[in-house]
Amino acid sequence: MKHILVPIGSTVSAQNTLQYAIDFASEIDAKVFVFRAYNAKSKAGTMINVNSIIERETNLYLRTLVASVNTKNVNIKLIASQGSLIDSVEAVHNEIGVDLIIVGSKSNSIKEELFLGNTAGKLAKMSDLSVLVVPESYVFKPIENILMAFKSGIVKRKHALKPLQFITKKFNATVNLLLVKTPDYTEEDLVLNKGLEELKSTLTVTENATTFQAVLEHSKTHNPDLLCVFRRKRGFFKKLWEKSTILKEEFYTAVPLLILKGK
Repeated sequence: MKHILVPIGSTVSAQNTLQYAIDFASEIDAKVFVFRAYNAKSKAGTMINVNSIIERETNLYLRTLVASVNTKNVNIKLIASQGSLIDSVEAVHNEIGVDLIIVGSKSNSIKEELFLGNTAGKLAKMSDLSVLVVPESYVFKPIENILMAFKSGIVKRKHALKPLQFITKKFNATVNLLLVKTPDYTEEDLVLNKGLEELKSTLTVTENATTFQAVLEHSKTHNPDLLCVFRRKRGFFKKLWEKSTILKEEFYTAVPLLILKGK
C-alpha cells in the first residue's frame, strides 16, 4: 500500500482528515496525494479563462491546507482535477495506481444528521476502490482491534481483502469476524473464504435482521478501533448504497470505517 488518495472538501473537517491520512501514511511509509475535483463552465463570449483561475485557486487552497498540518516528512503531492468526482478519481487511479482512498465522513456537508456526506457517499457507492472513512474530529491511533461485519463468507473478487490484510499485518492487529445470519442467508454464506479464515482472530456468528443491528449489538463487546465491511449487492449497505448520503440514524460509527469492494 504505497499510494493514498485524500479527496478534500471545503469544510473545517478537511484539516483533520488530511492529518489522519498523513499520520496513517507515516506509519506505513506511503505517499499521500491530496486531491480536489472542480467543475467550471465558461460563459459564451467571455475572454476570461475560468478553468485556469479555478485550477489556480484550487491548488492554492490545497497548498494552504497542507501548510496547516504536521506533514511528518511524508511525501505529499497535490492534484487539482477538472471534472466530476468519480471520473477524476478514476483518471488519477489510472495514472498513479491508488491503493486506498481516505476521506472525511462529511467532506462537503455541515448537516449534523448526516454520517456520510455527498463526497464520501459517492466514493463508497460508485468508486471501485477501497475507501477508509474518517469520522469528524477523529485522531489517528495505531490500529489494534478490527471488527469485520459481513453477511456472507463468500469473497470471489481476487484482491478484495488486500487492504485489510495489509493493515492487519502492518499494525499486528486482531481481527474479530462478525458473521451475521440475516433472514435471507444460505448455508453457503456460512462458509468462510480462505482469506477470511486466515485473517480471523475470533469468529462470532449472530442472527439479526440487518448487519447494522449486529454491529450495534457487538461493538461494545469487541470495542474496535476500526470497523470493516463489504460493499456488495448482498452486503452491509444493501439499501444504503442506493443514495449518496447516509443519515446517522441509518448508520453511524465513532471509529474509522474501511469499506472493501466485495464480490
